[in-house]
Amino acid sequence: MKIIDADNPATHPLQSWEWGEFRKTQGVKVVRFSVYQISFHRLPFLNFTVGYLPKSPFPDKKDFEKLKEIGKEQKAIFIKLEPNVEKKLSPNTYYLSPGLKIGKPLFTKYTSVIDLTPSEEEIFNSFKSKTRYNIRLAEKHGVKVQEDNSEKAFEKYLDLLFETAGRQGFYAHNKKYHRDQWKIMQPAGISHLFTATYRGKILSAFLLFTFNSVLYYPYGASTREHKELMAPTLLMWEAVKFGKSRSCTKFDLWGDTEPNPPPNHPYYGFHRFKEGFSPKLVEFVGTYDLIINPTLYKIYQIADKIRWKILRLKTKL
Repeated sequence: MKIIDADNPATHPLQSWEWGEFRKTQGVKVVRFSVYQISFHRLPFLNFTVGYLPKSPFPDKKDFEKLKEIGKEQKAIFIKLEPNVEKKLSPNTYYLSPGLKIGKPLFTKYTSVIDLTPSEEEIFNSFKSKTRYNIRLAEKHGVKVQEDNSEKAFEKYLDLLFETAGRQGFYAHNKKYHRDQWKIMQPAGISHLFTATYRGKILSAFLLFTFNSVLYYPYGASTREHKELMAPTLLMWEAVKFGKSRSCTKFDLWGDTEPNPPPNHPYYGFHRFKEGFSPKLVEFVGTYDLIINPTLYKIYQIADKIRWKILRLKTKL
């Protein structure tokens, strides 16, 4: 099987070689060809898999045929695609393979991106006034931000991450998943842990990725203690400065809602927080399922709905 071409490097951390190696530690089969890295996830008690191709280019006709071939080899029911392609053109611009249908998203269809090419002063002045005020407030009260990739800091970050997920009712991977990811991505220079502390106590922590001149914000966590100090807001500003110091041109905030979400939207709070930094809202082409086995695909759809209902229930227990 052909590995990722050197002349066509991955453009997103989820298509990086390191991410593929991490996924292998979770018992996931990884197949690489051309510019694509696909993970295949075995279904419990069944001799079938589901493929996932996140944040890649949009396949052309030839690539779709190869994906189908690989899917059959891996006994996949379908392969879920979420191209890292902005929706600037009409869907007809891309080849829509037979067997391709709109799928249930794993990634949000939108993300927010901060342009890091202006000066720090210009970027800061572009933030909403309340965000600028909160940054200065955190600084005034002595909140300190630093990159801390120590084991102690990482374990504290994990505690905060699960505290945050439980508080907000979101599903989170287990700690082994995050530790295994860190062990591969951090030595490669992709993962960076930043903490915001007050009087020696970590109030907030961000795990950031740097990859191909783009800074990413995949994970964030915080405690309820000293919420009035606005530690996450200062942490985000320091992340912006870190990205500029690494010559990153963009800061991808790793997902956002559709424009103008209602206050009852489950991600409304995240959206409001990110919106304060005046990012550009980017829409992707969306999520597609490349169906390999039509009969089993219908059965899978029913089972998956039941599974997610159970997961949501567990987050509330």
